[in-house]
Order: sequence, then structure tokens, then C-alpha cells
Amino acid sequence: MSSSDPTRWRPVILDEDVAEDRDALARLRGDPAVEFLDHRSAQLAGLHELRPPPGDDVLGERHRWVHYPWRRTVVGLLGPRAFRTLRLDRNRNLITAAEQQRLGRLSIGVAGLSVGHVIAHTLAAQGLCGQLRLADFDLLEVSNLNRVPATVLDLGVNKAVVTARRIAELDPYLPVTVLPAGVTRDTVDGFVDGLDVVIEECDSLDIKAVVREVARRHRVPVLMATSDRGLIDVERFDLEPERPILHGLLGAVDAETLAGMSARDKIPHMLGHLDVPRASARAAASMVEVGRTLTTWPQLAADVVLGATTVAEAVRRLGLGEPLPSGRTRVDVSAALDGLAEPPPVPDPTGTPAPEPPEVPADVVARIAAAANRAPSGGNAQPWRIVTQPDSVSVRLNPDYRATIDVGHRGSAVAVGAAVFNARVAAAAHRMLGPLSWQQDPLTATLRLEPGEDAALADQYEAMWHRETNRNRGAGGALDRDALDDLQSAALAEGARLQMIAAGADTEALIDILAATDRIRYLTPRLHHEMISELRWPADPEPDSGIEVGLLGLDDSDLAVLEVLRRPDVMAHLADWEAGSALGDEVGERIRVSSGLGVVWVDGRTLGDYARGGAAAEAVWIAAAARGLAVQPISPVFLHAHDEDELQEVSADFAPHLHELSGRFRRLVGVPADAGLILLLRFAAAPPTAGRSRRRALTLSHRPER
Repeated sequence: MSSSDPTRWRPVILDEDVAEDRDALARLRGDPAVEFLDHRSAQLAGLHELRPPPGDDVLGERHRWVHYPWRRTVVGLLGPRAFRTLRLDRNRNLITAAEQQRLGRLSIGVAGLSVGHVIAHTLAAQGLCGQLRLADFDLLEVSNLNRVPATVLDLGVNKAVVTARRIAELDPYLPVTVLPAGVTRDTVDGFVDGLDVVIEECDSLDIKAVVREVARRHRVPVLMATSDRGLIDVERFDLEPERPILHGLLGAVDAETLAGMSARDKIPHMLGHLDVPRASARAAASMVEVGRTLTTWPQLAADVVLGATTVAEAVRRLGLGEPLPSGRTRVDVSAALDGLAEPPPVPDPTGTPAPEPPEVPADVVARIAAAANRAPSGGNAQPWRIVTQPDSVSVRLNPDYRATIDVGHRGSAVAVGAAVFNARVAAAAHRMLGPLSWQQDPLTATLRLEPGEDAALADQYEAMWHRETNRNRGAGGALDRDALDDLQSAALAEGARLQMIAAGADTEALIDILAATDRIRYLTPRLHHEMISELRWPADPEPDSGIEVGLLGLDDSDLAVLEVLRRPDVMAHLADWEAGSALGDEVGERIRVSSGLGVVWVDGRTLGDYARGGAAAEAVWIAAAARGLAVQPISPVFLHAHDEDELQEVSADFAPHLHELSGRFRRLVGVPADAGLILLLRFAAAPPTAGRSRRRALTLSHRPER
């Protein structure tokens, strides 16, 4: 058979390690009419660059030579597994590697290779099949080149052969079978048998019917794209073996009855199947002109490509067992373009005016209550209720506040302790520092306001009002010894400890732990929802709680990424893929440009202990503010959980991993196993923030809550 034989379409795959193939290659090299192309080194380099790296079985696979007789060309290629791995790498993760393997087992038949040419090529290019069966009796003509992606060199060649050649030049390892006689009543059983999906794109209504009747008998689904306004048909004969063909639009007639009808008698059945009432006006008007001013039914390349797109998505769903019912729908590009509209403006969080600092009340009692209300809390949730009397200020834990990360209300207790510390500082500055009493259930602290002084507390008053969360990255450089002594003394004064973390290896180990917990927080649906619900965007209806995105210390690129990270559907895919390692990068970048890291912890684990720790954390924070240091709290999701059972409530899917990370964290920072972890603080030399998080306005009451 000559290289120019118009029926030849199979590439010849040659392996230099096989003697017979070596001889064939030698003969081809000796033929001056045959060209050799070898880019295997570039292909192998591309294979080595893939992430994650392929296994040795792929990297070490023997290369091949592929002879394309109709091209008089021999091409050097990677072996079949390596070639497929590299060729389809850009599909990930739109199609995962596991999904690609599953789809690669599909056997698909395409009948009718005008519209079907683009469909078959798209399926091959996207890796949606492991075997193709192509059927068409017709030869390529010039008039086909308005929609068939062939060339004038293919004229006079069978359409199925043209398609098979193009696919072979895309992927020579994909098995393709050609039926150059097309599908007939005599061959349709052999065409359908063994297929997973039939794609029918024939012109004859008789063949459309017989293909479906046989597919129904074999319980094979049938797909069809009609190139007008994106119409696609799905017939799930695999699930509905009694389903009428073409959705019953042909009426009571079957393939045998159609075969005996005249062309005129078939018209109502053809028009019924074409959904004429919803056809485009141009297509419907063209029907009137076929045989008069039009030679045949008109079709456009763009419509054919759109049909291939919809069929490919239907095949993907079928192959992966995703929902795809029987029926028909339209993917109408023209109608979509009729709906063009200006996109909504992108909010600029960095351009949001910073909130005005709150006015300090003139009334002393109100001033002390306002100081308590300026305390930090997780996500700026303010999980307290503040009640005033003429001679007291009470801060009560709000038991109605619920957050998954606030295990046992311990995070709320830390916030209450910080609020009480602020109240004590303000009372001392006004020489009204009386005794402090605590009650349980709910945790409540009452500060009596009566003449009393504490110079050390009073000295912190101005710094307390200026304390803020500063998430700006910082310029690095270690804290000096005096600063460390001040911070640690502040914690000790409130009955807690500040354990500093050494730079170097310990910092990198800490980054690994925190990056892993951040990833878990993103990939656990409830934790992700709560984290995103804490953020406040411009024009948010609740700006006085939560954290404004403009205060996150993010640049424009980070803010753009945040738009992706806030989507739960994105996180669900990353969780399914066991991916998302980049979700922890941000914390590492911030820590590496910090001046120091410290963990506040206390002996004991009651809510009162956590409140004591909260007071100590606020004291450390205020001491850092007095020295002009930026402070950012970091709360890994395991921070306030005591055991794996509690971590199970935090994140059931990741509880064992969180338990292991918690143990590593405690060992790294040198905190006893039975101590209460309060907060991790990042200290930095950083520029000031654009403002401070707002607070809900206090409704002061001189009546105790009941």
C-alpha cells in the first residue's frame, strides 16, 4: 500500500529495541522522501518539569518513533504513558489525574464525520476516551471546508479517514477504528456493540432512528449536537431502555417505517426532531430555501465547535457518573450576547476610609466601659456584654456567641480577660480602681469603682487606647533584650508566661505547623465559612464587628487571590484533591519578616484561667504598643482544644492531624501538656495600619442584666 493511499490512516509505532522495528527505521532513513523530526529531548525536559514529578515508570519509559505514511514523516515521541502524562497535564485540575484515567477507559463511537469530526477531535484532545470508532461513507469536498477543520490536501479522502489521521497526528497512541462504509442497517450492530457512548451526527433521518434503536437495545446512551442555537440531545438508554427514540418527537414511526417513506412524507418528522419553533430565525427561514436558493442545509464552523464543546462536557459527565438526565437543551451564544451588561465595579478595600477613632466618653464610668470594649477578640466578635452601675463595670461572657474554633468558650474567656484588663487600666488612670470579683456560669467579672490607685496599670492608659492589630509584614530584625524583658514581665504580672520562640530552625518548624493548620481551616467547610464571615468588605451591612479587609495588610495581588479563597466551592475541590498546600504560605511570609514570636500560656485550664491568660495577652500587647511594635495575634485552630475528641468537633476530617500538630506545637514552644494555651503573638517593626477595627457601640445600662 503506497504512502499516498487515501484509505491509509493508521500511524506505525516503532520501537528501536525491537529488531523488526529497527530494520523498518533503517529503511525509512534510507528513503530520501521521508523526513525525520525529533524533539524528544524537549519533551523529556517538559516531563521532568511537571509538578508533582511523574514516577520512575513514566520517566524511564522507552521512547518511540511514529511513522505517518500519508505525511511521509517519522516523529520521535515519548512512550505512551509519558506522552499522555505530558500532553494532558494542562487539563489538571479541571480534570483530575484520577478522572483522566477513568475517562481514558471509555470507548466512544461517532457516526457522521462532518459535525462529528470536531467532536471526535475534541474528545481525543481532552483525553475523554480510550478508544474511538469513526463511521462515515462520504468523501471530503470543498463545500465541507467551511466547518470541517481539514485542508485542501484532504479533498477526495473519506471523512472518517481524514478525522482519524488528524487524531493520529494529535495522539498516535489512541486506538481509532474507521468504518469507511459508514453506518448502515447491516453494520449498525457491529458499530454500537462494545461502546460506552454513541455520538450520532448523520444527515439521514432513517439512520438517526436505526442507530438509536440499536443503541437502546445495547443500553448505550446517545448524544447529538445540532448546529443551531447550541441544541444538544441526551438520550440515556443505559438508564431508560424503554425510552422512545428522539424523545418521542418522531411520533409512532420507527426506523423501518421511515425507510419506506418518501422524502416529502418525512418532512413533518424531520421538522419535529429539529425543534423548529425554537430554531433561530435564519435557520428556520433557510429551511424554506433548501433546494431552491440553497443547495443544502447551512451550518457554521462556530456552531459546530460549540456543539463539540457541549458534547465533550456531556461525555465527561457520563464517564464520571455525574448527573446527566435525558433531554435536550440549548447553549445559545447569540442570546447570551444579547444579555451583555457592564460588570459590577470591583470594590477597593484599600481605598475604604479608615474608621474614625471613637470619642472617649466624658463620663468616667462610660470611659472605663469603653476601654473594656476596645479589647481584642477572635475575629473581632466582641463575645461579651458590658453592664455599668454608678459604682461598677461588669464584663460578662456572652454564652449565645458560637464559633467552632471557640472550643468550650475558651477563646471568649480570653477576650473577656482582655476586656477586664482594659477596664482595670482605665479605672487606675482615673484613680477609681476597686476590687475585682469573678463569677462563673456565665463567666462574669465585676470591677468595683471606688478610690484606688495602681501606678503601673495607670501608666499603660495611653498605650491601651492606641493598641491595635497590625498585620503589616514588617522589616525583620530581632527584638532587643530590654523589649523581651518588658514583654515577659507584663505577662508575669498577670499570672501568665510569655514563651518566646527562637529564630532559625524553630521558626521554620513553627511555620510548617501553622501553614498546615491554616490549610485545614480553609478546607474544613464550617471553619472556612466562619473565617470568611468575619471579613468585612466595603458597604458591608455590619461594619462594626469583624475585620475590614483593608486592614488585613494585603497588597492588590493578595486581595485578588482572596476573592478566590473566599469561595467554598473552590475549597471543596482542593479538599477533594488533597491539595491546597499554598493556603498556608501567607503565615510563613509574615513570620519570616517578624522581629519575634511569643506564646502566652497559663497554668490551668478553667475558664477563669483562660480569662487570666487573656488579661496577660492584653498586657503584653499594650507593652509592645508602648514600644512602637506592631502586634498580630495568630490562633491556630487547635489552640484552645484539649484533646482529640474536642478536635473532632473542630474538624472531623482533620482531627488526627490537628492532634499531631498540637503536640508538635507544644513540644516546640516548651509549654506543658496540661497548660492552657492563650495566644500566639507576632511582633514586628512595621508601618502603622490604615485604621483600627470598629467596635459595636455600647448601650450602657445602670440596671444589672437578668
